[in-house]
Amino acid sequence: MTKPTDLPAKPTILVVEDDPILRAQIKEHLEESAFKVLTAANARGAYDQLASATPDLVILDLVLPDSSGYEVCEHIRRDPKTKDVPVLVVSARLLPSHRAQAEEAGATAFLPKPYQRRELMKQLRALLPHSPLEITRS
Repeated sequence: MTKPTDLPAKPTILVVEDDPILRAQIKEHLEESAFKVLTAANARGAYDQLASATPDLVILDLVLPDSSGYEVCEHIRRDPKTKDVPVLVVSARLLPSHRAQAEEAGATAFLPKPYQRRELMKQLRALLPHSPLEITRS
């Protein structure tokens, strides 16, 4: 019989999104897929979350009220504790230069807004291939 302590830990995802409705939707989708979710509405909140926990993945908007997502991504890459954490940039900035700048800042993948839930889940499956939990196919 499996003991509760024998179950794998839920992967943790930090969602950095300034739009409260979108942030809540992403959080709900991820929790339904058995993830632990941390959220931040701005760069300062992201830095606070990253100081207290190391997520398995960060979902990051590029447009934040107090800084750019590029700067947050660079911060993640500079910190030895988080330098290897995958960063999925989710943004309405769709020019090739925006994507290139995100990659230069250290983004692992880019998902354009608006997107379908299944597109987000596909990206998560690709970025967390060794997750002990099955990511639902929605």
